[in-house]
Amino acid sequence: MAQGTDRWRLYGLALGEAWRRLRYCAASTWRSVFSLHRFVPDRILIVPQDLRTADPTVAGDIYSGYYALAGRVVNTRGSSPFNETPPSRAWAEALYGFGWLRHLRAADSALSRANARALVDDFFNHASSRRGIAIRPRVAARRLISLLDHSPLVLDGADRNFYRRFTRTLGRTAGQLQLSVAGGLRGNDRLIAAIALAYVGLCLNAPGRVLRQANRLLTDELNRQVLPDGGHISRNPRLVVELLTDLLPLSQTYAARGAEPPPGLIGAIDRMMPVLRMFRHGEGSLGLFNGMGLTQPDLVATLLAYDDVRAKAMEHAPHSGYERLEAGETIVLMDVGGPPPAEFSHEAHAGCLSFEMSVNAFRLVVNCGAPRPGTGQSTVAARSTAAHSTVTIGDVSSCHFAGTTSAGTIGRWLGRFIGTPVLSGPRHVAATRETMPDGLSLKASHDGYLARFGLIHERRLDLGSHGDRLEGEDSFISEERPTPPGTEATLRFHLHPSVRASRIADGPGIFLVLPNQDCWSFEVDAGELSLEESVFFAASDGIRRTAQIVVTIDVSSTRSVRWRFLHLGHRSTAGDS
Repeated sequence: MAQGTDRWRLYGLALGEAWRRLRYCAASTWRSVFSLHRFVPDRILIVPQDLRTADPTVAGDIYSGYYALAGRVVNTRGSSPFNETPPSRAWAEALYGFGWLRHLRAADSALSRANARALVDDFFNHASSRRGIAIRPRVAARRLISLLDHSPLVLDGADRNFYRRFTRTLGRTAGQLQLSVAGGLRGNDRLIAAIALAYVGLCLNAPGRVLRQANRLLTDELNRQVLPDGGHISRNPRLVVELLTDLLPLSQTYAARGAEPPPGLIGAIDRMMPVLRMFRHGEGSLGLFNGMGLTQPDLVATLLAYDDVRAKAMEHAPHSGYERLEAGETIVLMDVGGPPPAEFSHEAHAGCLSFEMSVNAFRLVVNCGAPRPGTGQSTVAARSTAAHSTVTIGDVSSCHFAGTTSAGTIGRWLGRFIGTPVLSGPRHVAATRETMPDGLSLKASHDGYLARFGLIHERRLDLGSHGDRLEGEDSFISEERPTPPGTEATLRFHLHPSVRASRIADGPGIFLVLPNQDCWSFEVDAGELSLEESVFFAASDGIRRTAQIVVTIDVSSTRSVRWRFLHLGHRSTAGDS
């Protein structure tokens, strides 16, 4: 039944994508005949700020022909990078997005300026600039923003002909983005296009209609995509960082031009700041939920420096589907939301009721996180329920994704056509929290396994008032039909690579040591306990091996299992296993 529903949903999404592409072709034909959206700017009026971290040493690598982008390195050996066969789509998107210009600007030398101008000119002359990945709306929008941000670098010392060509190319790219929007551009790409068009309307001497249209589009998409609690509709913490990185300079650009920002821009920024703090662990990294991978702590710190209110971290985000428990030096983050809408779910994970735990400046329990784009690491495995610190039943995920279901050859082909959105998952996720005399309590449940196994998974977390204990209970509530004998539930607690774990010699538990030599124990009252290998995708140096605590039970006979993490003290006083 569930597989049939997934198959029909896949067909519906494919038809929707076909209709969107047909709209794009119709809009393109209309534009080519009537030229309604063309404009030819010839001046840059203002330059926005780029908040992303730059490394001037990268400029030397680029000058030498080494392009380290999206986890891959290409040595061009003196030829144009636009002649190279991209090692991955992510590498190509990074190249054509021109974000690497910030490194050349940070070098602040005559050589870096000449190199930047030569590379931009090479791109303008290259056939790839007019086809393929380079003209995809997301990439084109990123390129527009990057070229405007770093126009002083590229135009320093340029002649009048290059200046004119530069501005006209920006205008042509903006026209292509307008066309994509008119053709039904969807998801987060639509919001990025709106931001880029707003920059164009502010920074170039474009017709007033360009900014007015961008303002309307930006308002609509911010209202739609930034939820009332400040989270993004995709439920991906990384997109909160990316949006703030673009929106904060945009709001400053409106002020510098003396222009009224569109309704909702400042409100969206104000809403996102507390939820950004919500996702932060003690050492500054963000929780690994729904597509979040490696955190850039310096960028997050830069963003939070713009928070005039210095608001306390949000604890309860009901629209985004996250909860935060904090006591003493311990922080617990938990995913209590269902899958996002299909068009925003291409990076969503099947991690409902997963949690992460950090103590002081050290991570203890984590999810595996998302691998860096273009590294070749398995995003399918990273999105599975088993890659999260939660429960799997029957060794299957609580969400099903396009392209990975048993929908036959046609279904797999359609999955490649539309991407990898969530086809099905938990429909009802409930969460309640309570302040107790001895700490904080959070109880949540989801029905992601109801259709297949007739079970609802319920998880309760109790964090002690001093942060020295986290007690949990996982329960399996049967709906109508009996659970078949032998149906297994597996509890996984993935550990951060910096945590040393070993079996307790004289008891059924796990001994855990943090890098600061603080010691914790894990104990469980039922099931088969083991310590197994795991992987961590979100490390700064790439994939890391780590460990996971695994508890296996037969849910046909065991309906609940209790477990706890207990702080034992510093190693000098806690002893060893």
